[in-house]
Amino acid sequence: MTASYTGMQLGALSKIKLAPISWTSPMGYFNCELRKAFWRRIGALLCVTGALYGCNRSPTADSLVPSYEVRGIVRRFAPDRSTVSIEHEDIPGFMPSMTMPFTVKSQSEVSGLKIGDGISFRMTVTDKGLLLDQVKVIPAGDVHIASPTPSPSSTSSSSARHLKEGEMVPFFSLTNQDGAHVGGDTFRDRPYILTFVFTRCPVPNFCPRISQNFSQLQNTIKADAALASKARLLSITLDPKFDTPEILKAYAEHQQADPAVWKFATGEAAQIDLLTQAFAVYVEPEGGTISHGLATALIGPDGTVIKIWRGNAWTPAEIISELRKL
Repeated sequence: MTASYTGMQLGALSKIKLAPISWTSPMGYFNCELRKAFWRRIGALLCVTGALYGCNRSPTADSLVPSYEVRGIVRRFAPDRSTVSIEHEDIPGFMPSMTMPFTVKSQSEVSGLKIGDGISFRMTVTDKGLLLDQVKVIPAGDVHIASPTPSPSSTSSSSARHLKEGEMVPFFSLTNQDGAHVGGDTFRDRPYILTFVFTRCPVPNFCPRISQNFSQLQNTIKADAALASKARLLSITLDPKFDTPEILKAYAEHQQADPAVWKFATGEAAQIDLLTQAFAVYVEPEGGTISHGLATALIGPDGTVIKIWRGNAWTPAEIISELRKL
């Protein structure tokens, strides 16, 4: 379960001295962007060392994309089998054991799979998500997954009362990226869109995708005078111990967030737990990262929930359409 590269590439990499990737802020914390920057640099350096490949040859794009050999248990399929959720073993250097959705490269590779099958496969990290191919069925007993011990927060969230559309968001008090108070009162008489992310999220189609969508929302809001005068965005961290205001400020700058429109928030774990439970967001610390669900909500000017979107399939256009109805 380690990244795989060709022998020629490894030889090339061993001879290359990388200049440090410089950040103007502590962006080294943001695994996803650091990983992409690293591979862009490797690609450029390999092009310069063309003698290793021949004058008219260059490594293919696929050969420069990090991939991992993984084993896991099939847990569920999308109706069209375009994605499959797999409870996988630890992937050293990338993420711990958890259940994750993977995009299927070729549906013929999963057509014969059943829920509960043990499989080995290649996982390729792309900007759009985790791609699965080279699938082989293996004995389920060969997959080694530790039984997790439920944390108090994940246990209590299962029994907590969840918000429904039309209900009032509970009072909350958090701290934004500038160290100032942010809560429901911050958005009094304004609609706002609330979501949950964390800066170290390693999965492209989870937190990074949500932040990309929020960046598009911000651009549309700022370009529309009617929306710019009222609509706001709020991203709440799921990792308050690590995501301090300073870290969130650097992350916000990286996302080119305008603090007048898009705020990031951290705070006491109890306050964030209150909100994740209210919006039915599963959160479970696992081996140094966080396994979690996704929820994005439109909150009306009176503080009531207008609509909740689960997962990452929603589009910025959907939310803008709802905003314009207010």
